[in-house]
Amino acid sequence: MEKEKHHIVAFPTYLWVLVGLIILTFLSVGITSIELGELTVAGALVIASVKTLLVLTYFMHLKFDKPYIRIMVGFVFAVFLVVIIITFFDYYYR
Repeated sequence: MEKEKHHIVAFPTYLWVLVGLIILTFLSVGITSIELGELTVAGALVIASVKTLLVLTYFMHLKFDKPYIRIMVGFVFAVFLVVIIITFFDYYYR
C-alpha cells in the first residue's frame, strides 16, 4: 500500500466541476420547457451522460485509477447500453 501513488486534486478543480454540474442540471430542467418534440428526451439524456462522465471522472477518481478499472467501467456501460437497446426494440416491435 505504501508504494501506491496518491493523487491530489486542487480545490478549484472540484469547484469548477461542481459549477459545471449545477449548470448542466439547470440545462436539463430547462430543456423540458423548450418544445423540441422527440429530441427533448435525447437532449436530456445527452446532458445526463455528460454529468455522469464528470462525476465518474472527478468525484469517483476514475481519471486517476488504473486502466483496467476504466475498462471494467466501460464494459458495464456497454452492457447497460445493450440492455436498453434490446428493451427499446422489444417495445417497438410489439
